[in-house]
Amino acid sequence: MVAGQILTLNAGSSSLKFALFEPLRDDATRCRVRGQLEGIGAAARLVVQTGDGGQPARRQWRADEAAPRDVRAALQVVLAELDSRGLLDGLRAIGHRIVHGGTEFSSARAVDDALLARIEGLQSLAPLHQPYGIACLRAARERFVHAAQVACFDTAFHRTQAFVEDTFALPREYYDAGVRRYGFHGLSYQYVAQRYAQLDPLRGRGRVVIAHLGNGASACALRDGRSTSSTMGFTALDGLPMGTRCGQIDPGVLLWLMQERKMDADAISDLLYRHSGLKGLSGLSNDMRVLRASESSRAREAIEYFVARLAREIAALAASIGGIDALVFTAGIGENDAAVRAGACASLHWLGVRVDDAANAAAVGGREARISTADSPIAVWVVPTDEESTIAGQTLDVIEPGAAAA
Repeated sequence: MVAGQILTLNAGSSSLKFALFEPLRDDATRCRVRGQLEGIGAAARLVVQTGDGGQPARRQWRADEAAPRDVRAALQVVLAELDSRGLLDGLRAIGHRIVHGGTEFSSARAVDDALLARIEGLQSLAPLHQPYGIACLRAARERFVHAAQVACFDTAFHRTQAFVEDTFALPREYYDAGVRRYGFHGLSYQYVAQRYAQLDPLRGRGRVVIAHLGNGASACALRDGRSTSSTMGFTALDGLPMGTRCGQIDPGVLLWLMQERKMDADAISDLLYRHSGLKGLSGLSNDMRVLRASESSRAREAIEYFVARLAREIAALAASIGGIDALVFTAGIGENDAAVRAGACASLHWLGVRVDDAANAAAVGGREARISTADSPIAVWVVPTDEESTIAGQTLDVIEPGAAAA
């Protein structure tokens, strides 16, 4: 057993998720409190919930209040909240979600100056995420000089993929230079894979496809809990359409944008990362809930496109592993939008997917549930993700090797 608490930090461009864990003798960790500060730089909102699932405390900044404007300011607010609850005493380590680990990092690592420099060198591979994780890491190192800092990489989970799933059909020199299919959402996939194996041990060690569907969306094929293929590639743009990101696109479109619209790299990046996906297709919002409530035909078509691409990618991943034993939905849309699940599964009926409509409709609000029929050849589940738990476990294993598995 290791003494001291573990704080986890997951920083994005407009949000900061956090959780505080304590290590236990009979389990990896126990969550004491978790929460999120979202709307950084705009309409900031803080939600804090105790680990036992009690009523969350909420704070909304008024227009005339000085709300946090960046990740560093958001971290100070979060730390002040935890300190006011007396929860920062005995802090042993801080685990950080770092989106991109490149080819070098296939597991969590303790952070020193040299490692931080290498992480910073990967910012161009994840420009929408990496800078915020680094900013949070730097601020935490300055505040807690005696606490261990651990980088937990979203790409590390996918380093088990074979060459044919890891490469593009480009001259080999580009692969050697690091132009590869890295895959992302690895912390989420690790948690869901391990949890699903507990819920359904036989299928959990077989051929599984997990669909992580949120504002960022991807799907991953696994054998025996290990990543074999993912829809995301060199960056977090590839694969499924997302809230504001395009997903799969013909590279010729990008050449056309350069040649005909005279768009430079910055303009194309802004288009693909921030103004495409559900937001671009609908012309309304990147939020699936807003699109569901809209009577706009473009909102309906955006959802239809999302579901169609989802079914297509799931089928492709099933082909990559020679069939499928289980399909698992997770993340915000995957856990709460029964209609998206039903639509994708209806398109996969030929594959053997059979969904129980009542079970599917009831599986919302963070509930673990099997939503397939009793006679379905393929088990279909909803398993809420918990990236913070994965970060805490990886951090514990770095500072005390073997403790997380004890």
